[in-house]
Amino acid sequence: MIGKLRGIVDAIGESEAVIDVNGVGYLVGMGGQALARLTQGTDVEVHIETYVREDAFKLWGFLSERERAWFARLQLIQGVGAKAALAILDALGVDELESAAALGDAAAFGKAKGVGPKLAARLALEMKDKPPPTGRAFASGFSVAAHAGLASTQPSEAPAGNNAAREEAVSALTNLGYAETDARRAAAAASRASPDADIATLIRLALKDLSK
Repeated sequence: MIGKLRGIVDAIGESEAVIDVNGVGYLVGMGGQALARLTQGTDVEVHIETYVREDAFKLWGFLSERERAWFARLQLIQGVGAKAALAILDALGVDELESAAALGDAAAFGKAKGVGPKLAARLALEMKDKPPPTGRAFASGFSVAAHAGLASTQPSEAPAGNNAAREEAVSALTNLGYAETDARRAAAAASRASPDADIATLIRLALKDLSK
């Protein structure tokens, strides 16, 4: 199985790119947002989700491990295939997707092309209050501890809209005794309500939400 490719962008198409790794060109399916960030002839590292079927061998590529992990998680929901998962990632991005999952926000899921009201409602119902996917531990720049709610509680200057900052707020709330699912929901709501808030403000807003 292929988990990651590091090479040169050889060609870019409407839904795929060719990544040249030591003279071997790998055809990789990618979302529109990821393809738009590629430049032909430049180096790239692509996180791969490999699909093997009786009649097909398909590589799906992502520019971050978080994106790949969410791509896999979305397809655990009935009615969500690879194309729908890519459409959701393209429409929301991983930060908004994580917030939508924590809040059970059907309207956010409905922004994706091909996701109708029934599927959006199913996504919201089945993903609400679930912790985000942990991803592969070996991926650079991806912290399993942070995505399991174990991030450091040291003060951070990062904006509240930043995923790492939100994880710090979740960690602080769980240290105060709140359930992780409740902490994630409240932190996501606070981040959405005040995306430029500092960590202290984010925690205060989340605590206010939890006290209702």
